Amino acid sequence: MSHAENLPLASSSSSSVVDVSPQRMLFFLLLLLIVRTPCPVVTASPPTMALWRHGNRVSIINICQHLETVDGGLTVRCSGLRLKQVPLGLSNRTTRLFLNKNLLTSLPADSFYDLFLLDELDLSYNQLSSLEAGCFSGLESSLSFLDLSSNRLSTLDPAVLGGLQVHANLTHNPWHCDCRMQLSVPQLVVDSSSLAEIVCQTSDISNPGAVGIPLVLLVEDWDLCLSVRRTTDILTLTTMLLWFLMLICYFVYYIRQNKLFARQHWDYLKFLENRVPFPDFTPA
Repeated sequence: MSHAENLPLASSSSSSVVDVSPQRMLFFLLLLLIVRTPCPVVTASPPTMALWRHGNRVSIINICQHLETVDGGLTVRCSGLRLKQVPLGLSNRTTRLFLNKNLLTSLPADSFYDLFLLDELDLSYNQLSSLEAGCFSGLESSLSFLDLSSNRLSTLDPAVLGGLQVHANLTHNPWHCDCRMQLSVPQLVVDSSSLAEIVCQTSDISNPGAVGIPLVLLVEDWDLCLSVRRTTDILTLTTMLLWFLMLICYFVYYIRQNKLFARQHWDYLKFLENRVPFPDFTPA
């Protein structure tokens, strides 16, 4: 009897387990999946933000580190942000600007025109291959240190410097040593320890020994502007000869034209003399 009485209970308990457990198990499984599944968290590291904000160059400055100095100046560090151009809107109180370890490929004119207090500029470890004339315009009186090391620069035009007199680091660039380099380097104060690392990868000099040696040694042994002077002299001489020949041709043409005109005039006078007799003015 007791077994029969317990049977419905067991049956009831069994039915309760069958009805409730799947729901609980489903709930626990869903909860377990939610807990263990990594949620997509949107993070924005400085390089990513720099890429997103590439279209708005002013907002990129918000990512740069700003540090105010004791004298009221400003140190702006934009290193390693994958910048492809110099950001606009930099404060004119900036005295030190670090743009190293970015993706800059060129510097257009007036890139730092408003930074008239800039004393130090670091452009190292970029991909600079060209510097337009006037890119350092406005920095002639303030800039004292310029770092262009570890880029892709092959030549340095005096027009690019625009009268700068600064300490410069030009090492680790594939320099093509020509007359422009010979004229530009004396405008810069280069540390004697780094002169040996300004190596000529190529040169205007045909001598194979001029490749792979420091620029300072190349200038000591060869005049890189000599070929330019010779070319200029040849062009000047050729131009003078051409002008001289043109002048001679013009004189010959002028004389021939005058001779032809004089002959035609003389023949006409003879014709008139033969056709029309002159009246006799002999007094009676």
